[in-house]
Amino acid sequence: MALLMIDLDNTLVDRDAAFREAASVFLDENSLPVDDLAWLMSVDASGYTPREDVARALAERYAAAVSGAAVRDFLDGGAADRVVLAAATRDALARAVGAGWTCVIVTNGRVEQQEAKIRGTGLDGIVHGWVVSEAVGCKKPAPEIFRAAAAAVGAPLRGAWVIGDSPHADIGGANGLDDVRSVWVSGGRPWGDETFRPTHVTDDAASALNYIVGRDRRS
Repeated sequence: MALLMIDLDNTLVDRDAAFREAASVFLDENSLPVDDLAWLMSVDASGYTPREDVARALAERYAAAVSGAAVRDFLDGGAADRVVLAAATRDALARAVGAGWTCVIVTNGRVEQQEAKIRGTGLDGIVHGWVVSEAVGCKKPAPEIFRAAAAAVGAPLRGAWVIGDSPHADIGGANGLDDVRSVWVSGGRPWGDETFRPTHVTDDAASALNYIVGRDRRS
């Protein structure tokens, strides 16, 4: 079977929901306005804003009202401690592995935080491996991180699939590789890039995994 490269945040796990919960707790514990939740979510931008930029924005907004230690604890562990692996996603991933697919997580981010999510949700006991951008020195959509993922599990890139929620990082990354197909986890969003398109679109990761496994069985 071919290689299956799967994004972590907002694909295998709902990172935004975990961050929202952590942000709510952060605001409450520090007696900050609850209405700031929308601002915090905007600054975070689904994790695409660099951590240091988020920390700077928090320091500027709250000044002496919040300690640097509280900000660090929130940004380093808040969301990572709260992510969960949905049962449907777990089952679909297990079916893919059982069907013979080599599954590897490909994620941008810091090693400590991303591995905490992988181990905390039990993904480390299901997938064959993972690569984190901080560890390999490049980020999606750079082709090098996908090559590193293939090398990590000893699988060829040709014929592989990429599953992810980011049009730029995941689907754009797959588009930049030879003979690699993709499934975009849209979450109900419309596709907006006219320069390239995913091979297939689904609402969630479980549907994406089931599509690829079912497609292979039909071919």
